[in-house]
Amino acid sequence: MISKDQFEKEIDLIIANAIREDVGDGDHSSLACIPNSATGKAQLLVKDEGILAGVEFAKQVFHYVDPSLEITVGIEDGAKVTYGDVALYVSGSSQSILKAERLVLNAMQRMSAIATKTNHFVSLLKGTGTQILDTRKTTPGIRALEKWAVKIGGGENHRFALYDMIMLKDNHIDFAGGVTKAIEQTKQYLADEQRSLKIIVEARSLEEIKEIMKTPGVYRILIDNFNYEDTRKAVALIGDYCLTESSGGINEDTVRHYAECGVDYISSGALTHSVYNLDLSLKAV
Repeated sequence: MISKDQFEKEIDLIIANAIREDVGDGDHSSLACIPNSATGKAQLLVKDEGILAGVEFAKQVFHYVDPSLEITVGIEDGAKVTYGDVALYVSGSSQSILKAERLVLNAMQRMSAIATKTNHFVSLLKGTGTQILDTRKTTPGIRALEKWAVKIGGGENHRFALYDMIMLKDNHIDFAGGVTKAIEQTKQYLADEQRSLKIIVEARSLEEIKEIMKTPGVYRILIDNFNYEDTRKAVALIGDYCLTESSGGINEDTVRHYAECGVDYISSGALTHSVYNLDLSLKAV
């Protein structure tokens, strides 16, 4: 996984690029009618139900736009919220508050939606010992925010990107000439490059799992698009060789059934690509 410093750099880049995109050479609507010296206060209102996420990010955005803005947090990230709750107050330059408003709302609405969906999956897995993972099926440019939201919702992050973990999927295996060659070539590459990266290998059948297990050093086997019966067989076959992960179209109706097959992890792209934004608004008070 990426380091804390790398993650923070990603967040900084997101903020800088989003403000560049939204503000450009100036918020002329505010500049046109609000004096530079004007000050005010606004509250971030919840108009929905779910898990709140993005409060800490909002604080970073406000302080990036104007370090003198004062933020009072009413509800922390990860808390359950309902209609009428006030997540935070921000006070200071009226122009600065308005400049930051849209980025704060866009980010928090999406992050809260992801945290809410993730939390629902976590509740469905309660008592099974299986953890829910996100994927790389994220919105380009804001992956760090979406993976942050998954953590807030109680899920776990898969690899962040292509550079922090090896994941040999079907195309890698086929292009390499088979699963054994793919693993052996990967291990040689890591040795040559003096890199220490965990290796996940996707399996498409029980026979492929048997072949994977002939080579030591695999961190996790991805049991992809298996039915329940074959997933149970796969878990029994893998035993203590490595960790196990189920994936492939798993949804809210099927996730617990797969967990009850005994897998360590279930990954779902739906956590980040199939959500509806939580309704939030920023209003002057």
